[in-house]
Amino acid sequence: MAVQLSAGSIAAINNGEKLEDVILQVMAVRKFPTGDRCRLLVSDGVHRCGFAIMATQLNPMINSGEVAQHAVIKVTRYFCSQVSENKKMMIILGLEVLLTAEDVGGEIGNPTTYESGTSNAPAAAPAAASNHSITRPSPVANGRAPLVQRSAPGNAPAADGGGMMPQAPDGFPKVRPIQTLTPYQNKWSICARVIQKSNIRTYSNSRGEGKRFSMELLDHSGEIRATAFNAECDKFYDMIEPNKVYYICSATLKTANKQFTSVKNDYEMTFNSGTKVVRCTEEKSIPALQFDFVTIDQLENAQKGTIVDLIGLCRDSSAVQQSPGKKRKREISIVDHTNRAVSLTLWGEQAEKFDGTGNPVIAVKRAKVTNFGGFSLSLNGCYQVNPDISEAHQLKGWWEQAGCNSSDIINLSNQRGGAGNAVGANAVFKTLLEAKKEGLGSRNQPDYYNAKAIVTLVRKENILYQACPNDGCNKKVKDHNNGMYWCEKCCKELDRFNWQLVLNCNVADFTENQWVTAFRDQAEFMLGSTAQELGTLRDQNPDMFQSIIAGASFKEYNFRLRVEMETYNNESRLKTNVISAAPVNPVELNRRLIKEIRELVTLT
Repeated sequence: MAVQLSAGSIAAINNGEKLEDVILQVMAVRKFPTGDRCRLLVSDGVHRCGFAIMATQLNPMINSGEVAQHAVIKVTRYFCSQVSENKKMMIILGLEVLLTAEDVGGEIGNPTTYESGTSNAPAAAPAAASNHSITRPSPVANGRAPLVQRSAPGNAPAADGGGMMPQAPDGFPKVRPIQTLTPYQNKWSICARVIQKSNIRTYSNSRGEGKRFSMELLDHSGEIRATAFNAECDKFYDMIEPNKVYYICSATLKTANKQFTSVKNDYEMTFNSGTKVVRCTEEKSIPALQFDFVTIDQLENAQKGTIVDLIGLCRDSSAVQQSPGKKRKREISIVDHTNRAVSLTLWGEQAEKFDGTGNPVIAVKRAKVTNFGGFSLSLNGCYQVNPDISEAHQLKGWWEQAGCNSSDIINLSNQRGGAGNAVGANAVFKTLLEAKKEGLGSRNQPDYYNAKAIVTLVRKENILYQACPNDGCNKKVKDHNNGMYWCEKCCKELDRFNWQLVLNCNVADFTENQWVTAFRDQAEFMLGSTAQELGTLRDQNPDMFQSIIAGASFKEYNFRLRVEMETYNNESRLKTNVISAAPVNPVELNRRLIKEIRELVTLT
């Protein structure tokens, strides 16, 4: 089958024509200096032009090498943005790779650089006859599976060729796509859906105290984070509602701090005194939440800090928990058709609102891979329960037919060290000597293992410290000896503190012994008292305090341990931390031993 470029389409699109299924050749892929966006230099066989920008949701096609120099693509969804009087940008929302770079092997035709304002180009008709064509190789002949079409996910309507932007209300500049915004533009508006809105949060710094809230905005081209402080926080917080669509103009744009946001945009928005926000009633023209799902089995080799979108079925949900000085949280276990499960932590209001009754499907936007509490996910974005999408219906069907009765589900959080206070029956155990001989933790990344061991000794020195009570801080404070305490992390003087525990103890099994450190919840569990209780006893009843510390010895636990290399004062050493500790369950222990014996018998 011959694939023909859409001759004249570049000129036609720049002159305002709306085309469908435009076939172009990629001449170059250029990444922006910062962020994830990519610009394409494309050719229609007559002209070449660098006016195409790929939506960030399509970046996997670049990363995988599908979209590369000389590949032939069919643009199935796009819209145009008028950047200046004589310049347009083509935002590609969906495309299909017709021929890979290997199939083509070079440039098709002799295209010349397109000059803005050219109007005498040949008329374009996608897939129409052109002097420059190439035969598509058979998938069977070249040994590869046929390339599939991909497009930016979500509920966006299929764009017609030009993808007209919404009309701005009176007093607003022309509406532009989010992905085309830069700090160098003065007059712009966006029409976007609020896909997430935070609560009002207070802060304190060298300039004083303040408050803020943030939101994530989405249109056909992409997403951006926006924040409102103080007066703007008061003005817009009640006005702006999640999942509603708004026109927004005259906000300040700056380079996004990727340390604090995972939104796929090089820039972020700050509301100021001149910012205008008006509700848009044409909500159907703006897409709802977009996902780029991975399956749970793809997380098995994921590194700490990786951000993923995930869809799974909730098979278990804990009650909302809150420790002193910490956010409210809920742990849920989600599973999918790959027979893999993982622990996901929800925070704050999202934790309180979640209802796991009836094993609902949960679609998660931007979960962060973490090793705090073992291998798990922490929600940085938002979620939808039982979304009306094909992936959710397929998961429900799998669960009802097979998943709910499956005994082969592997819990990644158990396997690599998960959150919670119990080591699963299917978890992999090692002796302390095996962990040492295998060099766990010495390969520039943390390792996790489970061990059954007895506490032989507890260090009494420096077991308690005075910590900042602010949410999420826990930094050690400096006592001014006048009833006030200073937190360097928060840069704030405080009139109170929370006691925190650091439990250093030696544990042993029949092969080896090991020094380990337990913090906060796990330390409180092993001592049988809270940090606040121990802090009071240390001053008021030292004998009882010493008795509690001594009573922690010679108790046996199933430990989940994390071991990693730490460097302090240019000296590196292995550090082992307790992720969880649980009493040894004789029934589970016997089952595990019987299983191991049977495995040994089969080897002989």
